[in-house]
Amino acid sequence: MRRCAGCMKSKPKKELIRIVGDKEGHIFLDTTGKANGRGVYLCPEKECLEKARKKNAVSRSLGMRVSQEDLDRVFAELDKYEKENA
Repeated sequence: MRRCAGCMKSKPKKELIRIVGDKEGHIFLDTTGKANGRGVYLCPEKECLEKARKKNAVSRSLGMRVSQEDLDRVFAELDKYEKENA
């Protein structure tokens, strides 16, 4: 079980999407759930993405400063992933 950083509900790992931060300060979408680095989990739903953005949950959970451009890019990838897997 993992907790969504947006809605704070615990769900099985396979129902959530993982965002990983690397040592260089970049973030990326981890669709396999196995990439190296610290990760934060989100539900693949638009409401959870917006809640996480408002709470600055990705930066806080990863323990690093995330640029707005990186966050926008990853959230766009998440939105695309959500539409493809709906």
